[in-house]
Parts: sequence; C-alpha cells; structure tokens
Amino acid sequence: MCSPDHRIARYADRVARDTGFPAADAGNDFSRMRRQAELSRLVHWMRRQPADINEILPFEEVVAALGRTGESPLGLQQVQVRSIVGSVDRTRDFDRNFRPTSSHVRARWERLATAQRRGESMPPVELYRVGSMHFVIDGHHRVSIAIARHEPVIDAYVTEIRTRISPDGINAPSDLILKDHRRLFLSRVPLADGQADAVRLTDPPHYAQLAEAVEAWGFRLTQEIGDFLSRPEVARRWFGEEFLPVVRMARRAGIRADIDSDAELYLWLAGERYRLFRRHIWDDAVFEQLSDAARRYRR
Repeated sequence: MCSPDHRIARYADRVARDTGFPAADAGNDFSRMRRQAELSRLVHWMRRQPADINEILPFEEVVAALGRTGESPLGLQQVQVRSIVGSVDRTRDFDRNFRPTSSHVRARWERLATAQRRGESMPPVELYRVGSMHFVIDGHHRVSIAIARHEPVIDAYVTEIRTRISPDGINAPSDLILKDHRRLFLSRVPLADGQADAVRLTDPPHYAQLAEAVEAWGFRLTQEIGDFLSRPEVARRWFGEEFLPVVRMARRAGIRADIDSDAELYLWLAGERYRLFRRHIWDDAVFEQLSDAARRYRR
C-alpha cells in the first residue's frame, strides 16, 4: 500500500507537464514540491500523526543519541536518493522528503534546476552515512531537485559514521529519545551483541530502571562471592543467570502474556516481586504470587 506522501506525489505528477522551457519547468517543479510539502503536512495533521514524523532528521542529534565511535571516508559513490533522510544544518528548509518548506530557497533551487535541465553538470553532493541512512553535508538543493525529477540515484562523496548502537528504527526525531536511553543503558550494562538484541524496551525511562536493577543484582553477587566483577562480567552473568531463567519461567507459567517484550516482562516481575516480598529471590512461592498478581492486573 502506498504511503500518503507517495500518493500525493503520484497525483501531483499526473497533473504536471513539461513545457520544454527549462526555466519555466524548473519553476513548476518547485511549486509542485511546495504544494506536496503543504499537502503532506495537512494529511499528517488530519490523521493525528506525531508532529515530527515529517521532519528531516538532524545529524548531530542522531549521532549523539547513537554514540559516535569513528568515521571512514568512502569516496565517490552512487547513493539511492530515497536513503537520504537527514541534514547536518538545513533541517528547517526541507521536510523529510526534501521538499522545500518555504519559498525562501526558491531562487537557488530554480537556478540549479534550470541549469540541470539545460544539460549542465552538477558536482557530487557530500553525505554522511549512518547505517543505511544518509545525511546531507552539502547539496540539499541538488537532492531536492533529484527527488523532484524522480532520479533514483545521485553521485555523492560519502563518509561513513560508526556508532555504538544501531540506528535501525529511527523514523522521526522523537525516536532519538529511546535510542539515547538505550545507549546509556548499554554503557552501564555492556551486553554482548546477541544479548543486547534480546533486551529491548519501549519506554525510554525503563532503560534507567533496568540498569539500576542490573547494577543492584551485580552488587549482591559480588557480596555473595567476595570478589570484584567488571561491568561486562556482571552484564554477562545477569543475562545468563537471572534474566533468561526468570523470563523463561514466567513465559511457561503464562504470566503477563500481554507483554511482548521480555525486558518489559522482567521489569514488571522484578518490581512486583519486591513490592510483594521485599526480597530478591525467585522460587515457586514467588511465581505463584506473581501469577495471582497478573490475574488481578487483567481484571
């Protein structure tokens, strides 16, 4: 099924016709892109979608949320235009689909578009790559024109940015809050990649709560064995000796089957256990009480 933005663009293109005059056609392209931007904004508002869903992604905020670890120049490449979703410094001039958000960029946009229609060559744009996403350093107008002309690829000098956590799942600036909390959690609880993938939360503050629970578990373990444990060792042992067994027992018992996330389920179990017993053990009596609490919760 087509998204609202694709339907808007498809309708606008059906009614657009080139005149054969480069300057006039460039002006028509700009006007069409502006209409699409305004119509898309109105559609998202009428559907009560998040206010930032149509905003271009800000590079610095994305990288700060993910944790920058390094970069590598990749040289000149052909990049899929649809993968360009963000900007280093022009987040107010274009929307998520690089349609102009106001008319103040019109003069430069039309000048470049006219030159392209006359066959003049354009220099490659400059992009940062974060995962599968690209962010414009230089060449915002050229990217916007490429979209207006339905060009699938664009020449670009690309620099790849490496980050601590994956950028997957970022669709709007509001998603960065969850990513930032997850990055901080993994700095406190440095799980291995496969283990980290199994521990995902949907509420950003829950990451801080879970980190505190893991650190408290690690402190009790060091007291029990009488030896210091590093953060990676605490994370590894918590995942294997606490998290997995508890979640598996709860799933087998059918406790809170309405919670899809194992990490969210563990947080609920740990919180209810402490509320009911004020102690940190797992046994049959605890799970029986938790089963009763879960049944009362559903009523």
